[in-house]
Amino acid sequence: MLCAISGEAPREPVASRKSGNVFEKRLIEAHIAENHTDPVTGEDLAVEDLIELKSPQVVTPRPPNLTSIPALLSAFQNEWDAIVLETHTLKQQLAQTRQELSTALYQNDAATRVIARLSRERDDAREALSNVTISGGSASNGDAMQVDGQALPEELVAKVDETQQQLFSTRRKRPTPEGWATAEDISAFDLTTSSEPLYPGSSNVSLDKSGDLALFGGADGVAGVYSLSQAKVLQALKAGSAVTATAWWGQRAVVGTSAGTVKIFENGNEIAQVGSHAGAVTSLSLHPSGRILASAGADKRFALHDLSTFKTVSQVYIEADVTCCSFHVDGLLFFVGSSDGKIRIFDIKTGGAMAELETGAPVLAISFSENGTWFAVVNKGSTNVSVWDIRKQHVVKVLESGSPVESTKWDYTGQYLAIAGTGSVSVQQFTKASKSWSELLRKAVPSKDVAWGAGANSLVALTPEGGLSTLSAS
Repeated sequence: MLCAISGEAPREPVASRKSGNVFEKRLIEAHIAENHTDPVTGEDLAVEDLIELKSPQVVTPRPPNLTSIPALLSAFQNEWDAIVLETHTLKQQLAQTRQELSTALYQNDAATRVIARLSRERDDAREALSNVTISGGSASNGDAMQVDGQALPEELVAKVDETQQQLFSTRRKRPTPEGWATAEDISAFDLTTSSEPLYPGSSNVSLDKSGDLALFGGADGVAGVYSLSQAKVLQALKAGSAVTATAWWGQRAVVGTSAGTVKIFENGNEIAQVGSHAGAVTSLSLHPSGRILASAGADKRFALHDLSTFKTVSQVYIEADVTCCSFHVDGLLFFVGSSDGKIRIFDIKTGGAMAELETGAPVLAISFSENGTWFAVVNKGSTNVSVWDIRKQHVVKVLESGSPVESTKWDYTGQYLAIAGTGSVSVQQFTKASKSWSELLRKAVPSKDVAWGAGANSLVALTPEGGLSTLSAS
């Protein structure tokens, strides 16, 4: 018989009633005192469950002390017994640890797979949400779901090409219109009229082609068509939520809201609602052909709407919130400014990205010069305006304003650049003959947006309080 713990012949053999295994009595009693289990099967075991087995008795003389060889051998035997017990315990713990580690690794792998699947489903859901919009209104099918199709329909592509060819071929030969303001006229501008706060919370203002009707709205969900000549609101437009963007489509007023809707009004009545962003509409831009309206929003996408059918025909998703957008003056390219400080350039016909410009800060406004090659950029928190060249795709001029700039607008001839800032309104002139810049005007009129009046003979500034200030030669 051999001990199940030490593997040697026991001097005082005992057997377990439960498992039948044989042990050295002193070893099994020590194990039971510490673990209360059978070292082989792991079952509960008590000293009472042990049966003594008969074996020849060998009488070992008691050593008087550890100075004798028999006493040392006995001490070594006790140490050996302790090592055997410890080794056996370590083996059991190692086996248990291996099993627990295997289980933990399996659970970790399963959790990683679940997280990866959920992340993929989340991203797919976000992309699907960003590529779905509901178009509707009194003149459109309000229940139709428009799924993302980045390329424009063939009919609109033909319209874009026709408009681009027409404008590009006549742009450089276009004379300055008769009666257009001269540099001396603009230098003589002064504050002539100032309205009371009409729409607190207003962020931008748009003038119609006549230069008399101003469209803007505030945080109360109401927009107004304000006559500058009559100094009164002619039409009140109920947008339903805070007005965040405005534009003119001929004589029709276009209003974007914080609820993500774009509404079109004619003679004060809502005639259509196009698109639906998941966040606030941050910018509107009308194609030079007058056939396509672009809306951009805080949901990281811009949408193109066919104004003949009031349906959304294309949508494009980008990696950051869209803060502003604008069609190029020829109508072939579409520029998008975003919160990550980048300007992305898209081919309007295919919706494909063509270039990406880094400006260093969130883009607040983009305005194109009628020369077709320059555009002005306003960055958040900046006190200057950067003039970029499309062909070279870099800054050609930095114009200082003296206070944080909110918006900027070129005039129709591309000579004058109006700058709206928190501390002043200013006008910069580019002289083509000398290829130089000069400041024509700077007035301490705090403004959030600015627009040119008819013939550049006046400037209309939107005040931080939601009123309008007009600068002109008295």
